[in-house]
Amino acid sequence: MEFAEDSLDAVLFKLYRALEVNGQQNAGSRGSTRELISVTLNIKKPRARVSISENRGKPFSALGELLWYLSGSNTLKFIEPYVPRYKDDAVNGILEGAYGPRLLNMRGGINQFDSIHQLLKEKPGSRRAVIQLFNAEDISTAHREIPCTTTMQFHLRNGVLHMSVTMRSNDAYWGLPHDVFCFTMIQEMMARRLGAEMGDYYQYVGSMHVYEKYLPSMTEYVEEGFQQTREMPPMSKGNPFDIVEQFLEIESRLRKGESIVAADEINDSYWADILRLLQAFWARKFVKDYPARLLELKAELACEFYAPYLEGRLHLNSQAASASDTHCLKD
Repeated sequence: MEFAEDSLDAVLFKLYRALEVNGQQNAGSRGSTRELISVTLNIKKPRARVSISENRGKPFSALGELLWYLSGSNTLKFIEPYVPRYKDDAVNGILEGAYGPRLLNMRGGINQFDSIHQLLKEKPGSRRAVIQLFNAEDISTAHREIPCTTTMQFHLRNGVLHMSVTMRSNDAYWGLPHDVFCFTMIQEMMARRLGAEMGDYYQYVGSMHVYEKYLPSMTEYVEEGFQQTREMPPMSKGNPFDIVEQFLEIESRLRKGESIVAADEINDSYWADILRLLQAFWARKFVKDYPARLLELKAELACEFYAPYLEGRLHLNSQAASASDTHCLKD
């Protein structure tokens, strides 16, 4: 079964309806699921990587997961504030299937991003530009958690970088939006590093499923109706991997409660806006007048694309209190 659409939302809308109608019951390791076997996704505008729905529009945790990958970390301490559910899979504070060490330090020293860059510089048409995440060791011995993603492949054709991701298993409700965000960000980062344009994103999944306890939430998403296509702004030119270390250092200060001005830290409007999302995430823990801080950050945005997500956090904050077209302005 194939779903080819412009955006993440368009894919989710059709996929979720297919799971409702055609999904078969299967007893998974974490509970009963509704499952489709052998599913292919094709997102033709992969910068439309963030859902604009009220139900699934959650870029903050996905951004945290991307930074976790790029840090090379496998610790629960890093990722738990962004994705608390990971604590269920940790063993002594470690996630055995974490992608970071496999991406940046595979078998004690291989940085797979560097390998892909070097290969495609030398042989742009290569069919060998594959990152491996799943190992034979993952099923030869017992592990609480192993990678759902098996490989990422990059196809550089006529100055355009396409990406194909293969997954043994994909949670359509919780995992898929994160995966599309993280992998298409990596696709765009590699495209910029190679001086190429960004092409299509493809994702093949052996078992696409939704846990039955989340079926009502999935139905709510479908009932919101079809969402328009809205793309994140294009990533700045240059090699984004060069600023990863700086970005992680700033993030470490935010999680300690340090107050910063994004434009003073990073002289690049694209990445300054990404930093403002992180500020909005961590401010809830440290800033007493959280709504006022969100409004300040919204006013600082270089690109209006991100404004609805800050407004969404304002809405969530007001709910919690009562209970107890991309347009770039400064690019």
